[in-house]
Amino acid sequence: MPDKDADLNADRMLEAALGGMTPHEALIQASLADTADTEGRAAAAAKNRERALKLLEAIEKSMG
Repeated sequence: MPDKDADLNADRMLEAALGGMTPHEALIQASLADTADTEGRAAAAAKNRERALKLLEAIEKSMG
């Protein structure tokens, strides 16, 4: 019976980790979070590029 206890414990831990969501809902949630993270990284890259261009412009002005 220890295997059944282990399976039951694993099921309980999985259910707790999912927070009441089905596995399908959890996958969708993870996908949405990944998409948001991708968009955030793209926005950060664009902002860094803008800053770099401003810095380059300032350096060029200071050199002549």
